[in-house]
Amino acid sequence: MRLDNKICVITGGASGIGLEIAKRFAAAGGNVVVADINIDAANAAAKSLGDGHIGINMDVTDPDGVQTGIDKVIDTYGRVDVLLSNAGIQMVKRVEEFTFDEWRKVVSIHLDGAFLTSKAVLPHMYRQKSGTILYMGSVHSQEASALKAPYVSAKHALMGLARTIAKEGGEKGVRTNVICPGFVKTPLVDKQIPEQAKDLGISEEEVVNTVMLGETVDKEFTTVEDVAHTALFLATFPSNALTGQSIVVSHGWRMD
Repeated sequence: MRLDNKICVITGGASGIGLEIAKRFAAAGGNVVVADINIDAANAAAKSLGDGHIGINMDVTDPDGVQTGIDKVIDTYGRVDVLLSNAGIQMVKRVEEFTFDEWRKVVSIHLDGAFLTSKAVLPHMYRQKSGTILYMGSVHSQEASALKAPYVSAKHALMGLARTIAKEGGEKGVRTNVICPGFVKTPLVDKQIPEQAKDLGISEEEVVNTVMLGETVDKEFTTVEDVAHTALFLATFPSNALTGQSIVVSHGWRMD
């Protein structure tokens, strides 16, 4: 699976899942644009990938900032071939405990960010008659868990956005799919373990073994490598035979 000379924009690409995907795309020959709200981290990540990669500052909830970032990509490379909308955060509370500002923050980063980055790259993809848009969904794009209302809602909504763009973009050579990981052992998940233990009144071990991994076939976390391999497969898939779909990567937690 090769991405030779493909220009690949990854939001939230300076750490975690995004950085692992950046590494995989670079190893496959892609030119990676690490887009992150932390420009120093973005530049450091791009430098670590080697020559031909750049970091850009991007707050995915800021329409002007997103457009400026994509304009820089076009100025630098002349095209954009892959967008992976990966930036995200998590807050763990019960519905009635969320403030509206907290709700909007989670939804905006996940959903508005996907919309704004897609809106910015689509004219270029349509002009070149090719492109791939990937959204970082979750098993929570299809399932629900307690304490994650805005996250679950946004991840569900990504499915609708992906399918709409798949319908609109298919005849113009653009396909879009959603990667749906289970629990991936990242700082984002590590932070949730004590929070959920406290709210649910159970031990941290029970959170891991019952809440997070209870429905898996092997009691194993999904790895960043698992997700990156799936992203590369989707980014290099050669036709519209696979578009508007969700690919679940969850050790059997969710089976479709």
